Amino acid sequence: MTEAERQLLDLLDVERLETDLFRGTGSGGETPTRIYGGQVIAQALAAAYRTVEDRLCHSLHAYFIRPGDPSIPVIYQVDRARDGGSFTTRRVVAIQHGRQILNLSASFHAGDAGWDHQHPMPEIDGPAAHPTRQTLQERFIDRIPEKQRAEFTRPRPIEIREVEPRDMFEPIPTDDRHYLWFRMGAAAGADPATQHLLLAYASDMGLLGSGLRPHGLSWYTRQVNGASLDHAMWFHAPIRFENWHLYAMDSPWTGAGRSFNRGKVYAEDGTLVASVAQEGLMRRLQPRD
Repeated sequence: MTEAERQLLDLLDVERLETDLFRGTGSGGETPTRIYGGQVIAQALAAAYRTVEDRLCHSLHAYFIRPGDPSIPVIYQVDRARDGGSFTTRRVVAIQHGRQILNLSASFHAGDAGWDHQHPMPEIDGPAAHPTRQTLQERFIDRIPEKQRAEFTRPRPIEIREVEPRDMFEPIPTDDRHYLWFRMGAAAGADPATQHLLLAYASDMGLLGSGLRPHGLSWYTRQVNGASLDHAMWFHAPIRFENWHLYAMDSPWTGAGRSFNRGKVYAEDGTLVASVAQEGLMRRLQPRD
């Protein structure tokens, strides 16, 4: 297990303060200036899981209300909305500085017999055919300001292989559909709930950028102010995140300063294990005088 992987697993292990009150670490995620959205979602889901027995999450819906402050912990207050015969519902409020930064609702299901079908996985070359994150970092490191290079090259817990990566600084308009492979080796042996937490954390990677692609934009072109506004996720099948998964993303609409983005997560054998939807802020960045 790498140090980055250990830190992520520690990050998702929220501390119980009271029966339905938990505390999570604010620092240590993907971004240093504000808390990475996937981190707050995963920690909120972890808090909800600590109040549920013998059921797995099948869906979650979250609203980002305020940017998170990575310099202080996050308090998670769980409301036990319903404990039914087949479904359990939890509402989680994430709090910093006495104010809500995220609301999340999650539903847990005991599982039932039914019918099965799914759309097939896109025909994409396997992860070995695509560059590592380190290879891409080396390609662009000379164009990153020196004071940001340590953060840019910092080891990350999730291994990523981006399919057809774009030039970060001079992207050309392209199709909104894009793909990446991801996994985390230290997920091996983790229980099903932890597998959900890890995939929830990773599901915020690359998704918001889908709406930038048709416009020839990236987060490094300094033309757009972006942030996740909400995030929804549905878990369909068992997850073993130590193995490669394909994240197939698209953005069917942008407008009014917002972007709507979708994602499907497939196991390497083609099983659809999760679906994701997110709306994000996509506001023109106004030049400073």
